Amino acid sequence: MNLLNYGWNQQLETEPLNLEDGQTIGRIVSEYKGQYKLITERGEYLAEVSGKMRHQAIEREDFPAVGDWVIVIERPEDRRATIHRVLPRFSKFSRKSAGVTTVEQIVAANIDTVFLVMALNHDFNIRRLERYLTMAWESGANPVIVLSKADLCDDLESKISEVEEIAFGVPIITVSAVQDRGRERLTDYLGTGRTAVFLGSSGAGKSTLTNWLCGRTIQQVNTVREDDDRGRHTTTNRELIVLPDGGVIIDTPGMRELQLWTASDESLDHSFSDIETLASHCRFSDCTHNNEPGCEVQHALADGRLTEERYNSYLKLQRELAFLRRKTDVQERLKEKARWKKIHMEMRRKH
Repeated sequence: MNLLNYGWNQQLETEPLNLEDGQTIGRIVSEYKGQYKLITERGEYLAEVSGKMRHQAIEREDFPAVGDWVIVIERPEDRRATIHRVLPRFSKFSRKSAGVTTVEQIVAANIDTVFLVMALNHDFNIRRLERYLTMAWESGANPVIVLSKADLCDDLESKISEVEEIAFGVPIITVSAVQDRGRERLTDYLGTGRTAVFLGSSGAGKSTLTNWLCGRTIQQVNTVREDDDRGRHTTTNRELIVLPDGGVIIDTPGMRELQLWTASDESLDHSFSDIETLASHCRFSDCTHNNEPGCEVQHALADGRLTEERYNSYLKLQRELAFLRRKTDVQERLKEKARWKKIHMEMRRKH
């Protein structure tokens, strides 16, 4: 196996590996409840993390995720391997895991491009796309919007205009696997040493796009429900797939719940740069955009330059981010306490 085909590139070459005897490099291809499938130059292995790594782990990000480069020891005789550590990630797309607990779920790691896939049917949702964009900017990868199923859309230009109004400077690609349309624009972002991820809701066509790029059926594809065009979770696990023309795609299950995990003010400002530009022209630098005189945001809402829906979406994400920060601050204190507890236990054990 050539790791270049699995996304190894010059950026990764600069990382100090510090390999010990018997250790080698692998990449996580898929994950199954604590078990991992990974690839090395010798082939494919089923793997688990070492006891030391599990003991030292404090949180979810300390464990491997799909797309991670890891240091492993292979056991070729039974096609198994042990993961000893994760190499530093240069990017990751995370969300808060579903449910009431505040836990990070790493969707994909070490990605160059985030393809945000939205179908041009009932899946089309500008407010959801705003959320995806905010999280994509935070990931460290470059977002590209992919409008799929263009063959089902009768008002393509108006849909593209709607997206352009909220996705400043982000490339927008319209594709149709049925009509074999737009493939060359997707492949511009792919190639040897590059990794991309498809993200979107169920039924957006992510698995269809993967099969289309591969030239054969790699992922199972189901039809959407006729009454509402909702998907049926065809893909159930995140999986890294090597493309025949070079490059790697990580296909992911559809996301019906997409909660922020972390997002900086900069990422939010990037996604809502129009509102930030308006705010910079307010009379007062600490304007709350409510009843202050000379508020440019309120003026824009009044004259139609800014829609109520977009402004409310901006406020909602701000509130969600503020809540998440409060929860995260508490968790950080607890993690620091747990970290020192482990250190003290290790010191007592040695003495």
